[in-house]
Amino acid sequence: MPVVPESILAPIRQEFLALLPDREDSHPLGCHRPRISDAVVFDRLVLALVSGMRYERVADAACSATTIRRRDEWIEAGVLGHLVLTALRAYDRMVGLDLENLAADGCIAKAPSGGECAGKSPVDHGKRGLKRSQLTDGYGIPVITMPAGANTRGHTLLPETLDEFAELTKNLDHAPKRPALSLNAGYDYQLVYTDLAEREITPRITKRGTKTPIQTDGRWVAERTNSWMNNFGKLRRNTERRRVCTEFYLALATAIITVRSLIRRAWYTHRWDTRPTRPRIR
Repeated sequence: MPVVPESILAPIRQEFLALLPDREDSHPLGCHRPRISDAVVFDRLVLALVSGMRYERVADAACSATTIRRRDEWIEAGVLGHLVLTALRAYDRMVGLDLENLAADGCIAKAPSGGECAGKSPVDHGKRGLKRSQLTDGYGIPVITMPAGANTRGHTLLPETLDEFAELTKNLDHAPKRPALSLNAGYDYQLVYTDLAEREITPRITKRGTKTPIQTDGRWVAERTNSWMNNFGKLRRNTERRRVCTEFYLALATAIITVRSLIRRAWYTHRWDTRPTRPRIR
């Protein structure tokens, strides 16, 4: 049984392979060992993302651990960034991204191997951890995910996250005008209010010292998205040492979550040949 349902994985794999740059065989004799299919390597990377296993555990006779590290070629080509953009465009066209009501939150995960995105975790006895600055639309579709050390204050990551969001909206079909942003009390600082005012974003920030139900201001969708992200073993316990590799898996998880949500919501309004028998897909 595949770790990701084929109804979700097939369109992602197809689009991913279409985005790969053409590779010419330059061997002078043409008698070298044939290259493992990119589709096989992609499926192994998805398995590593979902299970969190090491490459040596994911590898088998058809694809070695060294071959799985072909991801470095795809990182340099920027393929995952285009894949996420394609998934978000498809969702926006068929369902519609609710970019007028944004939500952001941070989430701390384990990073036992350390690396460029690791820091002392304030919630895990100072062990090495990773923090994700997560920005979602009004439904919870992850639009921007920024990795940093676990000891980084969440509100200090917000400007960089919003900068990435501004770049993203330039490549989408529409950009929101004066969107609202829901944040928890950890973002209740004057610097945040000033920055949001300059960006023409309406703040919905819980005041420090007040007890506000998470359902009242719309920020619960970011909490749900963090839960979706933590369903992937590689993100729940990050063992990648390089930032680009961490961002690779974050982008791949974003594409899977977006396509899964697209199928679930389009199931009620659209019909297609490979449409699942029920909207709930696991």
